[in-house]
Amino acid sequence: MRLNAEKRVPGTAAQLRRAGMLPGIVYNQELNEPIAVELRAFDKAFRAQGTSSLIDLVIDGTERSVVVKQVQMDKRRREPMHVDFYAVTADRPLEVNVPIELRGTPVGVREGGLLDVQRREVKIAVLPRFIPNHVEIDVGHLAIGESLHVRDLVAHLPGEAHVLDDLDLSIAAVVPPRVADEAETEAAPTEPEVIGAAGEEQGEG
Repeated sequence: MRLNAEKRVPGTAAQLRRAGMLPGIVYNQELNEPIAVELRAFDKAFRAQGTSSLIDLVIDGTERSVVVKQVQMDKRRREPMHVDFYAVTADRPLEVNVPIELRGTPVGVREGGLLDVQRREVKIAVLPRFIPNHVEIDVGHLAIGESLHVRDLVAHLPGEAHVLDDLDLSIAAVVPPRVADEAETEAAPTEPEVIGAAGEEQGEG
């Protein structure tokens, strides 16, 4: 997906937001460039691509392949305030969080249990050209008391990918209804302030 951007002068973030633009930064080991993108266009691209898929960012006619590393959100209005793009290098592995998509209805759910999803992403290191949009795994065989772990995803990822998460971490489990109800009662909802993870080098705010 293509997204147009323009260079910006530091210190003009508030003015840009009033004009419907989103201030941001494009960075990597050799680059640190303040930019701005049209807010609606970014929202459309981000909903489609997330933080794992490549975006072709066109800055004043120059195209760079980037991924969204971090989005700072306005908690009250739930709107992006600033975005960090990481400019990828074709021959350098990139750390990304890939969405996990669960397919099927577990046997245990048909028998009265509930599917408890504990992780929705897996962190991998992979060359940019091999980044998957998502990793899909079937949960139809899970009975009550059974679960899937990160290690079960390895065979569904590109062979060039290296999983960075602990392989023993649980992704999803089928639990008895009573256990699931207690877990939901004890869990307190939290509102995220930042989407994505900060890169190795922090860009200008």
